[in-house]
Amino acid sequence: MKIIVCVKQVPDTANVKLDPETHTLKREGVASIINPFDLFALEAGLRLREQAGGELQVLSMGPPQAAEVIKQAIEFGADGGLLLADRAFAGADTWATTAALAAGVKALGGADVVICGKQAVDGDTAQVGPGLAMRLGIPQVAFVKGFREVDGQSLVVERQMDDGFDVVKLPLPGLITVVREVGEPRPPSLKGKMRAKKYQVPVKGAADMGLDAAQVGLAGSYTQVVEVFAPQASGEREMLGGAPAEAGAAVIDRLVQAKVIMVGS
Repeated sequence: MKIIVCVKQVPDTANVKLDPETHTLKREGVASIINPFDLFALEAGLRLREQAGGELQVLSMGPPQAAEVIKQAIEFGADGGLLLADRAFAGADTWATTAALAAGVKALGGADVVICGKQAVDGDTAQVGPGLAMRLGIPQVAFVKGFREVDGQSLVVERQMDDGFDVVKLPLPGLITVVREVGEPRPPSLKGKMRAKKYQVPVKGAADMGLDAAQVGLAGSYTQVVEVFAPQASGEREMLGGAPAEAGAAVIDRLVQAKVIMVGS
């Protein structure tokens, strides 16, 4: 079975700050990590490979330094990977991103199963997985929490729902997005670290995959992020002290004055 797992390099959200002048994310000096949800996708892919055999490749789109997430995936047990890096990819929305990723899947020779994390922590759209399936013309199941059966023709999965889960049979080739319940990511292995250290990550650009620059990046995007900002606190604030009974009475008095609550006679 051929498995491709899509991974993304994202800023460590614990340290993300906004530039007050440009209203954009400060990326300088901020560590980059594998998108946390993609670690669950990688674990799902590794478990599927253990169950069905075959190979697991990872695919990522980003700047040249994103090659590190490919190497990190190899530390966990991936067989290899491909990085899509090209200035033409810059500024891509989810539509343009799926165009590049679909070309990347084809450049890797296609797959029986494509696996994505449910969403990226920097965009939170959850659109790339389903959009990639549409681009590839294959069926997809989102929010997968576990596998039941797998053979060369189909994959039976459990799809997480608000009130439990559905059991869905997915014809192959197909795509799934996974949630954290699919399994805790395993630690990197020593063998994997040794392989990753020597691994030369192959890189392809738009022209290498026959993509027109107008299809990808900002030029191929239907949406743009015009501004990112942190909401500013507004309104007057008053600190009320004293005993609890006195403070409570004062709060009620302020609410009555503001006509938030009405006190009957």
